[in-house]
Amino acid sequence: MANLKVTLVKSTIGAIPKHKKTVEALGLKKLNKTVVLPDNAATRGMVQQVRHLVKVEEEA
Repeated sequence: MANLKVTLVKSTIGAIPKHKKTVEALGLKKLNKTVVLPDNAATRGMVQQVRHLVKVEEEA
């Protein structure tokens, strides 16, 4: 199964509270930290919501 490598590249200071919660739910707490998450519809939806704050790479 494929995975997504998600990195927080922009601060959540000043972001909409819903976006802050989404970033935290993805497991990202600090700038430039990376998490590997399963590539499914739920993860993709969360990433789509905060696409302006994160960088996403696909892993095989």
